[in-house]
Amino acid sequence: MEWEVVIGLEVHAQLNTASKIFCACPTAFGAAPNTQTCPVCLALPGALPVLNAAAVDKAIALGLAVNAQINKRSVFARKNYFYPDLPKGYQISQYELPIVGKGQLTIALADGREKVVGITRAHLEEDAGKSLHEAFSGQTGIDLNRAGTPLLEIVSEPDMRSPAEAVAYLKKLHALVRYLDVCDGNMQEGSFRCDANVSLRRPGAPFGTRAEVKNLNSFRFLEKAIEYEMERQRDILESGGKIIQETRLFDANKGETRSMRSKEEANDYRYFPDPDLLPLIFDEARIGAVRAALPELPDAKRDRFMQQYGLPAYDAGVLTASRAVADYYETVAMGVDAKMAANWVMGDLLGALNKAGLEMESCPVAAEKLRTLLQRIGDQTISGKIAKDLFELIFAEGGEVDAIIASRGLRQITDSGAIAGLIDEIIGANPQQVADYRGGKDKLLAFFVGQVMKASKGKANPDQVNALLREKLKA
Repeated sequence: MEWEVVIGLEVHAQLNTASKIFCACPTAFGAAPNTQTCPVCLALPGALPVLNAAAVDKAIALGLAVNAQINKRSVFARKNYFYPDLPKGYQISQYELPIVGKGQLTIALADGREKVVGITRAHLEEDAGKSLHEAFSGQTGIDLNRAGTPLLEIVSEPDMRSPAEAVAYLKKLHALVRYLDVCDGNMQEGSFRCDANVSLRRPGAPFGTRAEVKNLNSFRFLEKAIEYEMERQRDILESGGKIIQETRLFDANKGETRSMRSKEEANDYRYFPDPDLLPLIFDEARIGAVRAALPELPDAKRDRFMQQYGLPAYDAGVLTASRAVADYYETVAMGVDAKMAANWVMGDLLGALNKAGLEMESCPVAAEKLRTLLQRIGDQTISGKIAKDLFELIFAEGGEVDAIIASRGLRQITDSGAIAGLIDEIIGANPQQVADYRGGKDKLLAFFVGQVMKASKGKANPDQVNALLREKLKA
């Protein structure tokens, strides 16, 4: 029998609040070490935490978006463990009574099917500091800027059965937190990262012993780490060994996981309610206010794009995977063919951004400019080929569409007399090809079209070229 992999993810989304979860220190990334701290996040004696209301609202928003139970009463607990970068010797988190209870997220699979992944809970907690090793020889530096940064930990059920499903789930959740504007989703900076719990079992058997792979900060690393764990655990089980419940780290350079420490259980952390923080209690009015402020969510936006713009499911899915891309597309599609706009945004624009290593938020071509470019194709001012060249120019150097068309003489030739003259020259210069075409080699039409477009420097209207060529090449 084959082995079946069982995967659950614990995703840590850093909430994009202006200040930390229990104090007023800023959360900006990249500040000099230990410059964004205070007595509260340094855990100095007598300092007391005060809960950040914005973090609570962002947690509620995520809960509503995944159709989860929102607990109107939740409790903060102390999770006790001892790391050099954890100044209090415990982490303020939530355990038995989190702010967000059971929910679900629907993911799209490669074969077109959809799958529902259960969400166990999502709870608020503070981040620890960071241990620094690179700049020190034989020593460790401690940066506590990150200590106290608000996190929302989203724990899935062990519902995923392949690395691809895990990646699809993480991508969907990544898009969702950005749609909701609760997290910037920057995986390189650690704002969005996950731990993967991986185990193997025979199909239908009870769950096996799991290994946890910590701090995966890219979709590719998640996939590779799970693939490695599947192979490692299979080799152990098939040789008669037993899987040890442990925490492991993924080495991206070697493409393998390595043991970090034995895996703790909840009782190892000695959770108990934090005596410095009262239970968090709010009413339906607060939930209603957060619900009223929710944006249109990805699934609803995808369905609307299919209905409103007549797009196929694939196009609608690509365009709504990112809120920034969806907003850009809707601006482009105002007044131009919706499918043409989709093709340009998905193909030319996203391709150029990917090649340049840019996010949509840094796109050098404003949506209004791309719309103008497509309008000039529609009114036959320029051809599609010239439009692509013009797009590359504007992407690289900027400028206005109409001004560049005028200054560079790119306006399309639509004078049928001028095009007919070019065609006559090409026909006269290629008698053998003319004879072959009239003898039944219809594919030679593309040769003649290419020659005319070359002679016109790409400016001749392709539709007119095709129509006039067919007429003049008749036997």
